Amino acid sequence: MLRIHFTGADLGRLRLAARPDVMWETALSLHQLARPDAFFGPWHRVARRTLAQANMGRAVHLLTALVPISSYFPDFLTPPGHVTCLEEGVDGVLSTGRNRLRAEIARLADPRPHPSAWLDDVAAGRPHALRRLGAALLRYHFLALAPYAPAGAALAQRHATRHARVITEQGSEALLGGLGPQLRWRPPALEVDYPVSKSLELGGRGLLLVPSFFCHNHPIALADPALPPTLVFPVARGPLWIPQPEPCAAESSHARGLDELVGPTRAATLRLLDTAHSTTELAARLCTSASTASRHATALRRAGLVVTERTGTSVTHTRTALGTGLVHGT
Repeated sequence: MLRIHFTGADLGRLRLAARPDVMWETALSLHQLARPDAFFGPWHRVARRTLAQANMGRAVHLLTALVPISSYFPDFLTPPGHVTCLEEGVDGVLSTGRNRLRAEIARLADPRPHPSAWLDDVAAGRPHALRRLGAALLRYHFLALAPYAPAGAALAQRHATRHARVITEQGSEALLGGLGPQLRWRPPALEVDYPVSKSLELGGRGLLLVPSFFCHNHPIALADPALPPTLVFPVARGPLWIPQPEPCAAESSHARGLDELVGPTRAATLRLLDTAHSTTELAARLCTSASTASRHATALRRAGLVVTERTGTSVTHTRTALGTGLVHGT
């Protein structure tokens, strides 16, 4: 059991994310890829076939070695906060300091007499191993999760909206008492069904609650109690999920090709810029920071796909004719 101890200040600093965290979903989906329960069975078969066709077997093996089905996987794979942009999350993973990489992977490898050479290279922060990790995370998410992510996000968002209403109308304690059968509010502690016995003192830092589609057997928290307190909890689901790709993904192989060519976030940026957007507007629509949106727009501008105009302190971005042709495949 996990016991999370609250103070009065922590109750006032309880936060609820409105949608899943992309890095938590990526990591937890690897558990279902390795050993699916019945609900994820159809997705498991489709994802396995897609990954095999894309020759992702070796990359998936490396990822599942880093995210085993056990009571622990490294915290650096799920950067603190609420990450909704995949590229931003992967950047956070790859910017982890070497001391932390070494410590967390050593903990992962402790029960293993012979950890793989690749894990050793990641633990040492060697650039080639980190590049391989980043590419594997991006490619895996693009192939196995991105086509179906909106369905899971919509379900999680409906639950988050209902929970947010409880906070507004009844307060934080009512929310903590109604998150599901795996969590029990016994003031001043939240008791969570957990595979190991541990205790987490919030100490006035508050708690971020993150709904998750792929979290299944029990809620999950970061292993290091010094990191910003986060609890990922499963949303209620039906008996079976039949994954259906989004219509736009099913209708156009060109759309998928554009995502593969420039990356899903830059492809989304290019599609949005059929009308002028400021950097701030672009960031809001991409659910990312202004600095990240500016970086993507700059890369597209250097490729001749976007034009940027400055009027005083205002900066706007629009697509060029070349960018429009690329979006529409003409």
